[in-house]
Order: sequence, then C-alpha cells, then structure tokens
Amino acid sequence: MSVINSFRLDGKVAIVTGGAGGIGRIYGRALAEAGASVVLADLDGAAASEEAAKFSADGHGAIGIAVDITDPAAAAAMATATIERFGGIDILVNNAALMAEIPRSTLTELPLEWFERVMRAVVCAKAVKASMIERGRGRIINQVSAGAFQAGGIYGISKLALVSVTVDLARELGPRGVNVNAIAPGLVEDDAGFRALGREDPIRSAIAAAIPGKKMAPPSDLVGALLLLASPAGDWINGQTLSVDGGWIMRL
Repeated sequence: MSVINSFRLDGKVAIVTGGAGGIGRIYGRALAEAGASVVLADLDGAAASEEAAKFSADGHGAIGIAVDITDPAAAAAMATATIERFGGIDILVNNAALMAEIPRSTLTELPLEWFERVMRAVVCAKAVKASMIERGRGRIINQVSAGAFQAGGIYGISKLALVSVTVDLARELGPRGVNVNAIAPGLVEDDAGFRALGREDPIRSAIAAAIPGKKMAPPSDLVGALLLLASPAGDWINGQTLSVDGGWIMRL
C-alpha cells in the first residue's frame, strides 16, 4: 500500500457523534472524502439528516441519526441503524461534547447529575465494539481537549477522565483489533469554542499568548490527526492522546 493510499477509508463505515455541525460536520466530511460511508449522529436528528443529505448529494454514503450520547438505549439504536444501513461499523468518532452546556460553577456547587452526565464516555464505545470486533478492525477516536491538562473545573476533569478512558479502552480492545486514541484540540475557532470562551475573553488571550506556535486554528486543522488515527496509516498507534494545539500542551 502506498503512503497516500494508507490514509484512504474506502469500504469503511464511520459514526461521528455531534455530527450535525461544527467540528463534527467537518470530521464527517473528511471521512466521507477519504472513502468512508458516514453516519452523522446528533441530538438534533433533523439537522443531522439535513447535513447527511448534502453529503449524499455529493456522492457520499451518509445518513443522519438522532442520538443522546448519554443514553445507552439511544446509542444501541444508533449502532443498530448503522449496521442495518451499511453492514457494520469500523470507526467511531466520539466528538459530541457538553462544553458550552456545563454550568459555570465551582465543583462543590455543581449539581451531582452533571458529574454522571460528563463521565458517560463509554456509552457509544460499548454500543459499537461488537461490530468492530466482528469485522476484525476498528477505530475509536475520542475528542478530548487541551483543557484536560489544565486546572479547569468539571470540563477539564471530564476531559482528563476521557484521556484515562481512552487508555483503558485501548488496553481492553487493542488485542481484539480495535485501536482507541484521542485528539486534544487547542483553541479552535468555531461557535462552540467561542460560546465557552468568548473571542475577547481575557482567558483566551492569556492562553494564546503562552502558545509558542499557531495560536488558534479552524476545525479543518484537526482533520490530519483524524485521518491518521482512523486510517491504516495509524495501525501502530493505540492508547495515545494527540495534542493539536500549536504547542500549548507539551509532555515529555
């Protein structure tokens, strides 16, 4: 296989949660253009179906599905619908996030139900793993954040927990042909990021000032990392968190 072809996803089936807009839509488009059939799963099922119709109009296999990623029954239904439509599941991108919805609160004042809600990182992975194992190869890619490595309240805690979940899932599923990795974006220029941390927020400015490379980037700058981890080019990568942030977070 040539180097270029090793990034192709022809014949693969990918699910992208939070796929109706923002980073999820761009991830879905990239996977489709690499050859995969794509399921855009989102809490807003109508928006997911509308976006999938655009993919289909461009010649890509795509459907939209309504899903609450915190609900095991909804995640199982998502997996079933994907298998019925495309025959199986090869790639799961756990992109849906609660960043903008998490209450701004100290840990001791945060309602306890939020702790459970943000920790349900394994719901979709549990729903898709059987199909991946049956097909002999799978990829689970968790969207974390550079904020996982900063003191940042429940959001940072939840993302650091997802880093740990990534490692544990990689150990569990790696021997069965399923690689599990994560992408940790920095300051992404999209609506969700700006809702959580405004364009003029002094915290955003302070973070940007400390980054030695590119300060902020559009979601499209994450696509290279996604395709590496989703494709045969990333066969030897498992249990890793890939920082894509201009050098905000550097780990020895």
